[in-house]
Amino acid sequence: MNPQLGLTGIATRDLKTLLRMVHRGEILCPVSIVDLARIGLQDPAEFILSQLRGLDEAGTRAVLTCVLAERAVQEERASRLAPRD
Repeated sequence: MNPQLGLTGIATRDLKTLLRMVHRGEILCPVSIVDLARIGLQDPAEFILSQLRGLDEAGTRAVLTCVLAERAVQEERASRLAPRD
């Protein structure tokens, strides 16, 4: 994974897990590598932190929400364009 590509290489399910944990207060912001490892995201931690490092809770939520919303729009477009049998 290339840190310059932002969060594109991080699985949607992992970003949803992280956002859910932030919402519940189970991960404090700024996000730390220790917290990411605790929820099983130690492998992509470097790439996640490259985008979220130093952000407060509002900033972290905003970034994760925007990424997930963008992905949802892309998935919907792809499903509309997919050939139907």
